[in-house]
Amino acid sequence: MATSTTNALAGEGRPSPAKSGADGPEPRRRGALLHRLDVKGAPYAFIAPFFVVFAAFSFYPLIYTSWISLHHVELATLNSMEWLAFDNYVNLWGDSRFWNALQNTITIGVISTVPQLLMALGLAHLLNYKMRASLFFRVASLVPYATSVGAAALVFTMLFERDFGMINWGLGLVGIDPLDWEFDKWPAQVAISTIVIWRWTGYNALLYLAAMQAIPAERYEAASLDGASRWKQFTHVTVPGIRSTIVFTIVLSTIGATQLFGEPLIFGQGPNGITGGADNQYQTLGLLLYEEGWKNYQMGRAASVAWAMFLLLVLVFVVQRLIARLRNRTS
Repeated sequence: MATSTTNALAGEGRPSPAKSGADGPEPRRRGALLHRLDVKGAPYAFIAPFFVVFAAFSFYPLIYTSWISLHHVELATLNSMEWLAFDNYVNLWGDSRFWNALQNTITIGVISTVPQLLMALGLAHLLNYKMRASLFFRVASLVPYATSVGAAALVFTMLFERDFGMINWGLGLVGIDPLDWEFDKWPAQVAISTIVIWRWTGYNALLYLAAMQAIPAERYEAASLDGASRWKQFTHVTVPGIRSTIVFTIVLSTIGATQLFGEPLIFGQGPNGITGGADNQYQTLGLLLYEEGWKNYQMGRAASVAWAMFLLLVLVFVVQRLIARLRNRTS
């Protein structure tokens, strides 16, 4: 009797088979596996759409363009390819138009990027002060960036018109002869650079402004206590504090200058007119790519120009990194 009572009590304390199956080692193992997948796999699932889109619209076109650049391919018969190996690159190396376009790209890039970033830095420094209607001025600085490149280029083309343009009218008031902004090399490049400067100065200024506002106020207070003037504070506190942003904008501006296309295309009378000037005096690498592919119908040559632009950007990035390392070693 005592034994049966003891066994009954022991049976009451022992878990039932159904309850054991619910909390047993197998469900725990399954739950731990799902937890690990959630912790380790969720980040990859979140970034997967970006890599899918990048592979479809960036990586695949890059590889396919490199393959086309090794063939003779015409726009009308893209399925018909003739293997040329590196002949397109050899011909490009000996093509005077390529070197002219490369020189124009560099010069337009320099005379548009340097003033643009300097003006953006000064504008951001002014916007960083407490002033009335500061929000209005910050929004207004983005208006040129929000304006269509086509509309901006058309307006500036009329401003720089030789006979009836406002720029030549203003130059005539101070005794300067009218300039042929479209057909002379340097005036044309200055005019195109003016469009680029007008469109991108405000955008870069807001980038600098955001970086300036992240600088701790204690640095300025310490510099002021040491007797530093506003200019000293700007050169010794502000500029070093936003150095990484300055490097970022230089890289972005270099990429934009290398791919410059819309401004010189519309300035040169659009796709049905002259692309790059009558003597190619402001033809950029982007316009040369367009001319080879969509005017001469030579997609292999156009692809080789595209890869030359890509390699140029890689070279600029490598040089920039080397300069940064040398500066860090000497400092």
